[in-house]
Parts: sequence; structure tokens; C-alpha cells
Amino acid sequence: MPKVKIPTPLRQYTSGNSEVEVGGGTAGDALGNLVEEHPDLKQHLYTGDGKLRSFVNVYKGDEDIRYLDGQDTEVSQDDELSIIPSIAGGRCK
Repeated sequence: MPKVKIPTPLRQYTSGNSEVEVGGGTAGDALGNLVEEHPDLKQHLYTGDGKLRSFVNVYKGDEDIRYLDGQDTEVSQDDELSIIPSIAGGRCK
């Protein structure tokens, strides 16, 4: 089954797990199964209308799925998906 790497700020919603194995033939299926297994994650990953939030980046290996086939990107049992939330803030001088 594909593995989804969970960033530190979201691990509280996966019982502290840094990685979760989920089923699915596409990135969207895998993420859907992830939020089904860990429902508290849904509001952090998806908008109210079910779209992946713009500040949530998902990578298959080293490739952003937005530049592949989006949530239709195929995944195999050996693939790793990484959820990378965008970081903003700081102070410019």
C-alpha cells in the first residue's frame, strides 16, 4: 500500500504517526482513504467543497502532483506521498 508522510503539525490527527499506509490507486484515492481513517485531518487538507487546499502540497516522491496528473496521479504500493504544507510568515527587513 502507498505510504503518506505526515508533517509534524498534522501528526496530532494521526495519533502521532509520521507515516500512514493507505490503499488507493491514485493520489486522490490515497488521500481520501487517509481522511477516512483519520477524519480530523479532512478540514486541514480539503476545502468545504472537497478540493485540496491551495496551501497543501502533495508530492509523489520528489514530484509535486500538481505538475503530474493532480489527484489523478497514479500511485503504486511502493510509492510515498508527502504532505507539505506551505509555510508563510516571518519578517522582511
